[in-house]
Amino acid sequence: MNNNNEVTLSAPLSGPVLALAQVPDPVFASGTMGDGIAIDPTDNCLVAPCAGEILHVARTLHAITLRADNGAELLLHLGIDTVQLNGEGFHLQVQPGMRVTPGQPLLRFEMDRVARHSTSLVSLIIVTNGTHFRAERLAPERVRAGEPLLRLVGNQATGAVTDAAGESVEGSASVAHVGGLHARPAARLRQVAQGFDCSAQLRHEGQLADVTSLVAVMGLGVDQHAQVQVICRGPQREAALAALLKALGTAIAGDHPAPAPLPLPAAAMQAPGMLAGVCAAPGLASGPLVLLGGVTLPADPGGHVASEQQRLLDAAVAGVARALALAQAQAQMREDATEQAIFAAHLALLEDSTLAQAAHAAINTGRAASHAWSDAIDTQCRVLHATGKPLLAERANDLLDLRQQVLRELLGDSARPPLPRGAIVAAQELTPSDLLYLHEQGAAGLCMAAGGATAHVAILARGKGLPCLVAMGDALLAQAMGTPVVLDADNGRLELTPSAQRLDQVASQLAARQARQQLQQAHAHEPARTRDGSVIEIGANVASRQDAEQAHQAGADGVGLLRTEFLFVDSHAAPDATQQVAAYRAVLDAMGDKPVVIRTIDVGGDKQLDYLPLPVEANPVLGLRGIRLASVNPQVLDQQLRALLRTGQPERCRIMLPMVTEVDELLQVRQRLAQLADELGVTQLPQLGVMIEVPAAALLAAQLAEHADFLSIGTNDLSQYTLAMDRDHAGLAARVDALHPAVLALVAHTCAGARLHGRWVGVCGALASDPLATPVLLGLGVQELSVSPPLVAEIKARVRDLDLAACQAQAPQLLALPGAAAVRQACHRHWPLNA
Repeated sequence: MNNNNEVTLSAPLSGPVLALAQVPDPVFASGTMGDGIAIDPTDNCLVAPCAGEILHVARTLHAITLRADNGAELLLHLGIDTVQLNGEGFHLQVQPGMRVTPGQPLLRFEMDRVARHSTSLVSLIIVTNGTHFRAERLAPERVRAGEPLLRLVGNQATGAVTDAAGESVEGSASVAHVGGLHARPAARLRQVAQGFDCSAQLRHEGQLADVTSLVAVMGLGVDQHAQVQVICRGPQREAALAALLKALGTAIAGDHPAPAPLPLPAAAMQAPGMLAGVCAAPGLASGPLVLLGGVTLPADPGGHVASEQQRLLDAAVAGVARALALAQAQAQMREDATEQAIFAAHLALLEDSTLAQAAHAAINTGRAASHAWSDAIDTQCRVLHATGKPLLAERANDLLDLRQQVLRELLGDSARPPLPRGAIVAAQELTPSDLLYLHEQGAAGLCMAAGGATAHVAILARGKGLPCLVAMGDALLAQAMGTPVVLDADNGRLELTPSAQRLDQVASQLAARQARQQLQQAHAHEPARTRDGSVIEIGANVASRQDAEQAHQAGADGVGLLRTEFLFVDSHAAPDATQQVAAYRAVLDAMGDKPVVIRTIDVGGDKQLDYLPLPVEANPVLGLRGIRLASVNPQVLDQQLRALLRTGQPERCRIMLPMVTEVDELLQVRQRLAQLADELGVTQLPQLGVMIEVPAAALLAAQLAEHADFLSIGTNDLSQYTLAMDRDHAGLAARVDALHPAVLALVAHTCAGARLHGRWVGVCGALASDPLATPVLLGLGVQELSVSPPLVAEIKARVRDLDLAACQAQAPQLLALPGAAAVRQACHRHWPLNA
């Protein structure tokens, strides 16, 4: 049968009938597990509510999952918190895989024993794949086992998956994500599942959750290393299962454990005029203490027109979604995988049907949109707190963030209170959107009464360089506001009554740093010339016209890497030739008369575009990436090459090919570039170079340099491919260090091969922005560094402090050291920073 067939479910137990909202458990009451109904049993035998197949029996015997003949999956859950009995008092009558008939005994239980050792005997029948079904209550206030209870009808509007009642495939995986299945990994699972024509569920300790609901997945309370089962049904069930198991077993970027806070001496903990906290982001700051409050809801008089309130809520949610999508796109352009994942998780939470359905239901009772939304968020926060998992409790902060953002849209409170620059901001708990606002406003530091070092706001604070303390207690909020304080996040303390001498000391430290930065910026537009007279070009990595303008103002000698795929990251359709020409010219114009190295489109691996979907791959970083896409989508590269030829500035426009592994790839593109130039009547060709991102390219540097005009080393990918460590792997990312001697040996080999043909070598990976690495790269033969625009002045100043001949004498010796840590120690010894 298919899921459009009606099925009447009979009562599996006798007793009073309760709505889910009356169940004494927030997970069930909120509808997180799905729609359904509850019975307070007066008998001791759970029977089948319909004909079907037993899919699963909980290890502790308190829950059974049954698939009805119309594809509905029914969770029969006996009692609340009965998992703690570990099966004692339960007597199973069936086994997984058995077919059962209506009224057939499934489970007998010792009522008195179970009642004494559980929160409640209230038992539930939940439709766990309820997005495909509509449930209609048939029962009165009391029911006897076998009497009609619910009618299930296939829901055409949900686009139910084909073959929902057909065969399923199952697999299990150990969860690799640090902290378990919290918001970001849950969002990743949802994204993977949406790429397939099938339904997907997770099962953990007898509970089921639809993968498309973040709140439901988080509500499972799955820890890191826990085993979970994945169940997929539908035409693409096999492929979906493989992809989901891989996603569960591979930690995502940004899921690194929070750095351990520096211990505070016991004497300092008790010192007067001081509050202790947990260091979420290191640093030192001083300034006036300012309290930041949240949105306050006015009283709700009720009696609103539901359709109007629904329209207001939908518009507010859409506005927040646009803002989140923009923030995600900006993070993607900066290649900030951590921020990108956070905003993607927030977008997925905002789209979660659990929140929308709860808010809609409240609006239908006459509640205002603002109160309905706030109540829906509060309910789901209780669900996460009820898991007892500290990390999931911290993730409730993400839901609170969405509440604040939507309420601001609804109440017209988008203009937040003014904040004095240099303030130390105190709050009960800040959210990611709060942090971005405070960073824009020039806050010097953050303090929270609650929160944790693994919360998303803490991750963002570390990325923005904002000192941050969390878990400081309610005493923080009782402090006099406006008074000067010192935030010493490195040592986990807020100094409430700093002396004038202490304030002067902190001010001197901060002033010295600022003066150094100002001096660097004052000379940023001058050439970066070493002490012995060699000029090193310092370019910038950009992803937009705005980035290019910032780079030009910062003193960059050019653009060393334009990531063209991010120029169109907001597009849902491929940009046409006219759009591309305009975008490239805008970047060239923003850089004045300076050269711009434009990388051809580089997607695959950790970068995806809506308008260029790629097949799911077991190892995407080893699959269709960079120039390899030309073999399957030659029209994409052709269109881009035509647009680059039409910019009309061949002397400044330089083309760079990503992920080249052999000379033939370069030769084919050079030939195609010449053909397209002939078609367009272009007589002067731009320079054509290649990125050195894989060991094969580094080892073939001499052969590549014979036919390329320049080489540019992407140290991020070169490191991960050389060290065989995924740079997005939570447990390994810290070890993917481009100062590893093996990576440096490939840099040296690349420079030597390029010298044979008089070609210049640049570095556009993250290592170029590390001032500790500057003397090493120069010493190995690198002539151009392309860095983040804000770091141009600092890297230029670093070059001016160096003697190139001394670097060339010392750097090759680093290749003989045993590892990256030894190289870094040697760099500090030979070329100390801020000397």
